[in-house]
Amino acid sequence: MSGQGWEGARRPVPIHEHMAIDVCPGPIRPIHQISDYFPRRTPEGGPCRPPTPPPAPPTPGPPAQGPDTDSCDSDDTTALGTLEFDLLYDPDSCILHCTVLRAKGLKPMDFNGLADPYVKVHLLPGACKANKLKTRTQRNTLNPVWNEELMYMGLTAEDMARRTLRISVCDEDKLTHNEFIGETRVPLRRLKPAQKKHFSICLEPQLLPASPSSTSAALRGISCYLRELEQAEQWAMEERGRILLALTYSSEHQGLRVEILRCAHLAAMDVNGYSDPYVKLYLKPDVEKKSKHKTSVKKKTLNPEYNEEFFYEVAQAELAWRSLEITVWDYDLGKSNDFIGGTVLGAGSSGEQRLHWLWCLQGPDRRWEHWQTLSNRLPAGGP
Repeated sequence: MSGQGWEGARRPVPIHEHMAIDVCPGPIRPIHQISDYFPRRTPEGGPCRPPTPPPAPPTPGPPAQGPDTDSCDSDDTTALGTLEFDLLYDPDSCILHCTVLRAKGLKPMDFNGLADPYVKVHLLPGACKANKLKTRTQRNTLNPVWNEELMYMGLTAEDMARRTLRISVCDEDKLTHNEFIGETRVPLRRLKPAQKKHFSICLEPQLLPASPSSTSAALRGISCYLRELEQAEQWAMEERGRILLALTYSSEHQGLRVEILRCAHLAAMDVNGYSDPYVKLYLKPDVEKKSKHKTSVKKKTLNPEYNEEFFYEVAQAELAWRSLEITVWDYDLGKSNDFIGGTVLGAGSSGEQRLHWLWCLQGPDRRWEHWQTLSNRLPAGGP
């Protein structure tokens, strides 16, 4: 009778509680019962007892990053994907090397669940058409591999301090307009000269500023597009490309030697997206235009290479009040040529134009090579 009372008073132990045994070797430690993880009702049919959650595993910290690597903080399975690329700035040649390596987990953009991605880069602030570079397109993939090197020539230390590189991934569509996938922006001041830096960065959507007068995403997108277009046009009014010059004053020949080496990222003036550029130079003042020199025309290019040399017979003291006017033009057969950009070097100039001129005057018989910025301000005189 006592046995029946004992058996009636004792509740049978469920089998999942029998299994809550710590079989690990070592001293016995208090553990949670398996029944704590499962809700159950009381014998009187009361409400369920809330389960005791298992202890949360420790959250691993972010992987340590080396001094030459940048990675995104989130994992690889992002909504837009990740992009890997290398950046290297060579201060001696003033060239920025951008090596686009690969992308992973891009957002599907086509009906087949894939995309036709390509990468385009350009410098901010700056006119998009004047400095845009682009990789080839990889077909039907969300994990493209490019391994392409894109180069920006003529970037000075001042440019590296104030400019930002925008890298965007787009989907190419032959029948409709290309679609934007994602982008990332790298301030060039983060780069150390002559040191390659590796990036593995999560792509971000294009930010649309909030507008109180527009309530839909479409209107905000139009507003953002017009704002960026206005900024690009304003910057295009200031910079139209770069030109690499070398100046030498020869004491032996009593004259100024001017070398027109090359241009980079000129503004496109033709409908094909290119120009047919040539360079023209004057030593002013020159009322009769006897100091005019002109290079050859390079067809269908925004990065022409000339390597042509011109000589002005002039006394060194006379150069202190004279200036060198350099303009770049787009050659058009049968109609007037289009002005691309120009610059003036002289003691009355400012910035790098003035410094380049003074270096030449104060250091005769020495070759002074430097990149100069072309502006859209047309100097006095025509083509």
